[in-house]
Amino acid sequence: MSDTEDELTAGYRRFRAEHWPTAHAEYEALAQGQKPHTLIVACSDSRADPALIFDAAPGQLFVVRNVANLVPPYEPDGRLHGVSAALEFGVKVLNVKRIVVMGHAHCGGVNAMLHGAPDSCADFVAPWVAQGTPVVQHVAETVAPDQLERAAEEAIVRLSIRNLRTFPWIAEREARGDLELSGLHFGIAEGALTVMTDKPRFEPLA
Repeated sequence: MSDTEDELTAGYRRFRAEHWPTAHAEYEALAQGQKPHTLIVACSDSRADPALIFDAAPGQLFVVRNVANLVPPYEPDGRLHGVSAALEFGVKVLNVKRIVVMGHAHCGGVNAMLHGAPDSCADFVAPWVAQGTPVVQHVAETVAPDQLERAAEEAIVRLSIRNLRTFPWIAEREARGDLELSGLHFGIAEGALTVMTDKPRFEPLA
């Protein structure tokens, strides 16, 4: 086995030895079905795991992760839309009560929007992050260079929230008060969340 496989296997063994003995009843119940209260759209970055950040138990979060926590606009065109499919299932089948878009510090996807995707990632990453490029370019014209990275990451969270509202069955539920949308940003070094408000920049989470 490779070192990575050894790490995974060791982790599984810890799970079975330390966690499973007290959690098996919970998992047996979850095997009958899930009812998460929140759908989270987060980045695939290994440093920003929603389950860890929110100290969530299995079954509580329905998590959708992709490069730069992007939500594309509503486009029911018959093509393959992984994020939209997860949103549809989470909202229409699981009836989540909240959708959270969580960005994070030092996001490689947002960096690619600002400076271009790596040459080796032209097939999928480059066109994927291109949907956020106009937004971060506008940010680059309006903030100081030392604030650009953070401001751009926040702007992508706002973009994803706007795009969520283009889904009619999300907008309808939000208007009725049955669904709440919120945006967050996770500071990796600080381990702290800030929240999107009506102010220009995200505020510390109370």
